Amino acid sequence: MPEDLLETALADDAASQKGGRPDDVPEKFWDAEANAIRVEALLKSYRELEKRLSQRVAPPGEDAPVEERLRFRRAVGVPDAPEEYAIEAKHDLCCADDAINARLHEAGFSQQQAQLVYDLAAERLLPLIAEAASQFEAERQIETLRAHFGGEERFRRIAGQITAWGRANLPAPVMEALSSTAEGVIALHRMMEAKEPGLAPRADANATTDETELRAMMRDPRYWRTREPEFVRRVTDGFRRLVKG
Repeated sequence: MPEDLLETALADDAASQKGGRPDDVPEKFWDAEANAIRVEALLKSYRELEKRLSQRVAPPGEDAPVEERLRFRRAVGVPDAPEEYAIEAKHDLCCADDAINARLHEAGFSQQQAQLVYDLAAERLLPLIAEAASQFEAERQIETLRAHFGGEERFRRIAGQITAWGRANLPAPVMEALSSTAEGVIALHRMMEAKEPGLAPRADANATTDETELRAMMRDPRYWRTREPEFVRRVTDGFRRLVKG
């Protein structure tokens, strides 16, 4: 009967391994008498290795030496002092703050984590603050107009008249700019009462430049967010000059 070459090859391989330790098995894990791997020794070594790795990852306790805690903080990216945080401000209102940096450093924040705190403040908190401030300022402006015109009912009646006059006599950007502040609405009312002419077509470069500058000022945070009185007054007066001119 012909010899089964496959069985012969497998039998020769088993015979060659029977009398010796495989090359990829360390000697301390090999039982020469049993000609087998020492499973218990292998498991014990693995458990010890796992324990050491977990101890390296976990932060040292409060009772650990200062140098050990300092080495760990440096390893995870925590600077030695809060003054060493290099914060890149994404907005003027979210610049690095010494008190906040001290809190972040005490909590063990890395440079990357501290930067994320400031980035999130600029991304999520500032829009909410701006919206709340805008609503508060709008209410304050409305109260100013109610007081100026003698109450809620009279102000509503005059507001309709001002709106109709402004739409008929002023370009939309001018009307929008003046109607966004109490000072502008009062100016519109005075122009309406004085029957001042509307804004004529601009025939010279100076008028065009003036309106461009005024629109740029309207995009300034001092106008639309903080509503600085002097800055708002400059915008309002500028549009009034254009209307009269």
